[in-house]
Amino acid sequence: MSKYHLNSAETIYQPESSGKVLLNKLGIIDSEEMEALESGLLLMMYERLFLESEPLTSLNFEHIQVWHRYWLGNVYKWAGRLRNVNLVKDGFKFAAAERIPHLISDFEKRYLSRFEKLKVLSRLELTCYLAECHVEFILIHPFREGNGRLSRLLFDALSVQAGTGLLDYSLWDEHRTFYFKAIQAGASGNIQPMLLLINDILPC
Repeated sequence: MSKYHLNSAETIYQPESSGKVLLNKLGIIDSEEMEALESGLLLMMYERLFLESEPLTSLNFEHIQVWHRYWLGNVYKWAGRLRNVNLVKDGFKFAAAERIPHLISDFEKRYLSRFEKLKVLSRLELTCYLAECHVEFILIHPFREGNGRLSRLLFDALSVQAGTGLLDYSLWDEHRTFYFKAIQAGASGNIQPMLLLINDILPC
């Protein structure tokens, strides 16, 4: 059976959820209940990473997989694993599943390998770095679920390392349409819209 077969656990929805909640270990069928649970677990992940653990001294993609597993491991059996199904949102196609390992390798070399040097970047250099890194992570969309929220966790880890601290994303939430257009523009090589969004939330 191909790993892209429709019977993959990543494509199955919880029975009686009307196709709104992915198959999960807890038998949750209500989307609002699942959203509340995931939000609470993400808060715990933030506390673990930024309050309870020693500061990161390096960063690679295995760290991100561990974060995803810690966050959603009690909810989904595939938490922390790279997705093996293709995803489309509002007609926008994310990276093909078969290309993810290669894209992650490049992502590590271009962005995560620079983690230790973020503190010496100028504000403009940091803004460009964060914009490109964020767009690339979203386009790769490495996991079946939770990529947007995990991208913010990663963004915060990078921001803390750079000395600018945790960020407030409420402005992004208020302008979600512009945010999605910024991602799409980034996919076409135009990073300017994302630079504007980052300038709006990055401390001076």
